[in-house]
Amino acid sequence: MPSNGGWLLALSVAALTVNTIGAATSERTERNCSVTPPYLPSTAVNTTIRLQELREHMLPMNISAYIIPGTDAHLSEYIAPRDARVAFMTGFTGSAGSVVVTQTKASLWTDSRYWVQAERQMDCNWDLETDFSIGSVAEWLIAEVPPGGEIGFDPFLFSLKTHNDYSLNLEFSNRSLRSIPINLVDRVWKDRPSIRPDSLTRLPDRVIQRSWQIKVDDIRTQMKEDLYEPTALLLSALDESAWLFNMRGNDIPYNPFFYSYTLLTMDEIWLFVHMNRVTDDLKEYLNASCDGALCVQLKSYDSVLDHVKQYVATPGVKVWIGTEYTNYALYEIITPQDKLMTSTYSPVLMAKAVKDETEQRILRDAHIRDAVAVVQLLMWLEKVVPNGKETELSAAEYVNHARSKQKDNRGPSFETISASGPNAALAHYSPTNDTSRKLTVDEMYLVDSGGQYLDGTTDITRTVHWGNPTALQKEAFTRVLMGNIEISRTIFPTGTRGVNMEMLGRRALWELGLNYGHGTGHGVGNYFGVHEWPVGFQSNNIPFRAGMFTSIEPGFYKENDFGIRIEDVVVIVPVDTKYGHNYLTFDTVSLVPYDRKLIDTSLLSSEQLQWLNRYYETIRRLLVPELDSQGLHEEKKSSTHKPAAD
Repeated sequence: MPSNGGWLLALSVAALTVNTIGAATSERTERNCSVTPPYLPSTAVNTTIRLQELREHMLPMNISAYIIPGTDAHLSEYIAPRDARVAFMTGFTGSAGSVVVTQTKASLWTDSRYWVQAERQMDCNWDLETDFSIGSVAEWLIAEVPPGGEIGFDPFLFSLKTHNDYSLNLEFSNRSLRSIPINLVDRVWKDRPSIRPDSLTRLPDRVIQRSWQIKVDDIRTQMKEDLYEPTALLLSALDESAWLFNMRGNDIPYNPFFYSYTLLTMDEIWLFVHMNRVTDDLKEYLNASCDGALCVQLKSYDSVLDHVKQYVATPGVKVWIGTEYTNYALYEIITPQDKLMTSTYSPVLMAKAVKDETEQRILRDAHIRDAVAVVQLLMWLEKVVPNGKETELSAAEYVNHARSKQKDNRGPSFETISASGPNAALAHYSPTNDTSRKLTVDEMYLVDSGGQYLDGTTDITRTVHWGNPTALQKEAFTRVLMGNIEISRTIFPTGTRGVNMEMLGRRALWELGLNYGHGTGHGVGNYFGVHEWPVGFQSNNIPFRAGMFTSIEPGFYKENDFGIRIEDVVVIVPVDTKYGHNYLTFDTVSLVPYDRKLIDTSLLSSEQLQWLNRYYETIRRLLVPELDSQGLHEEKKSSTHKPAAD
């Protein structure tokens, strides 16, 4: 039966567990390589032939091992299918992983979110290593590679930091790295996907405050004022060129990016793209037919290495790079060192992190429309789950369809995490036809989903229970909510780093000896990546400033039982204090109620209750008019219930 409670969904991560109630199959879901013959589930991939062929290509190179990182030439978190080399070689499709292959062994390193997934997708050719660090990989290499041996890698897939960390860990071991610019996996991958033929597009004027010419002038001003006097800026991250030129593409699933590099000097602009995708209208937009300081010279994507070499050969030049997203292949050709200037992040990424007035306004608007779709999902589930026919997969399909009806929607911003019961206890699970569990009133359900809109990117997680939650589930949920609220209501000085307040999201859980193993929040873009660096709560994120958007997403996961995550997107705004100036706080822009059934209000402080009630007042003020305008009167009624006692 539909409950009268609200909807509290938690940004969750799930496992690939098959439902024991009405499941299509009851097979064991993880491999067992200790028996003879080894047991492999149907989800495992046979990698014997591809491993054999890779090793054959390694032999003439005279390398003892080959490292395969799980990224692309732009060091992206999310990659195109054609760059999924780890998945091709191993069968493992998680978003974090590195592989090393020798002539006799093959190992995958990934973090705790993906250990179960790896055991279900890999065959017994592979060992799973659980210490996901370069130090751990280096120790393995020292043990497996003979003294004097060389370790091959593709320099386009290594960052400067990755290369330096490996070199440091291998120092004094008599093992060394060797840069091999031709990727050996690509030689084996005969049916590697091609680049999408879609034309690149420009953003409509209604979602832009700063033209690309204004942005270029602003970046050049920063270059001119820098004490190290760079003459050029090299942009490698895919969102850098897309942001600078107000352009979008479709090369990366769920992310509107396109393969590109930019080399910007004081009087020239070179954009390296696949030329067949640039329309005549786009050439006109970029002033591509002239040679002035605000004319974009279009060059072939594959020519960037040669062009940078040519530029660096010019006397008196100095190239500025952001080391976080510049690959080693480009770094190693910028010589000598006095022609190189580095910072962790480029000035483009730093500028992009702070949204202008238009970006803030439209990103808020996108979250209002997005909330409508999530409310529709939660109301639908309350009605249909008691019938016992709906699944994790059908719920994911429903919310994506609901979003598709909203204005300016361009699809989901990531693969929807729709997880019930034990599946919600692992990170980044997405249901398939083989793994999707039936939804039941006896289990918790977590849905983490988001949309891409012309005016913004969304990401929200809610956790709900349609039956009778246990005491642990209710207390854990309430304490996760307390962590979300404590960060959200914090007032802090401008320039505070997220890592310095991250523990506020964990404190209520710590009091019970509970915790969670993922980050507490990440930046969010304007029709960009759902994980937008360098904003967030990690140690390598930049200090908070007004105009930044970030998620806040504490959680708790009980293995093989349930998972909870509550994720909201917030914008950082100035706040008036009694005495001090230059203080900030968070304003929540996600507008979906929490599940009242899971909140134990006796655990909340008066300040937390006040915050919660103000949040629901904001939902009524902003979401209800949108529901009215779309004729969703039943959803309006359900979204306006009172969340907690005063």
